[in-house]
Amino acid sequence: RHVQHEFVVAEQSLLAREKLAITARAGYAGGEGTVRVDGMDTTCYHSVSFPGSDASRADYGRLGHGEVVGMTIPESKVYDFAAEYFKLLDGNGDRPDKADRGPEYRSLIGIPGGVNGPLFQAVARAASEKEMNKGGKIQLLAGKGSDADTLGKRAVWVYDTNSQPFHQAEVYHQFHDGFFPGEDYPRTYNGMQQELVRSGALQGTGCPDSVVRDQSGRWVYGA
Repeated sequence: RHVQHEFVVAEQSLLAREKLAITARAGYAGGEGTVRVDGMDTTCYHSVSFPGSDASRADYGRLGHGEVVGMTIPESKVYDFAAEYFKLLDGNGDRPDKADRGPEYRSLIGIPGGVNGPLFQAVARAASEKEMNKGGKIQLLAGKGSDADTLGKRAVWVYDTNSQPFHQAEVYHQFHDGFFPGEDYPRTYNGMQQELVRSGALQGTGCPDSVVRDQSGRWVYGA
């Protein structure tokens, strides 16, 4: 939630994007594929209310994915966005929210080609400039899929988006407030969810959600 907000702000400040042009979406990545749910190959949030269902089998944790924010940015801006990402980590290289633990919450980045891709050096440069407590640097590790939590390890997994693509999360996960003090965001930010749904730029994923398809096939908010 907090991470999506920060990248929306980055898109606005670094790319002069507004509203319908914003591409930052909450989602899942770094695991083992998808499951067919309601006619769509997808990945879902924990579906405790639907045990044994397709949505339950598509649980992102069961599939080894982590929680991420996906976006589309110019290659020339990868360093700038990577720098914004590393600003979110504390002086020990850890995520701010340490209450949630486990592989679903590991620190990760996805770029075409991963550590062997043409954009890795931009990410590595941003990581090397991160100021750390007691010196040292953040390790950038080649992600293989379903990897371990990074908490306390000063490490970030780097995935190849060609083999480990981003999967958008449910609409109800998009553009809402965080849980920590100061994470009550403006209505203009929260309202982007409805604006993007109505424009068709934000759609359902097949998982249990706040939106459903109408008779014409458009995604609309359910009753």
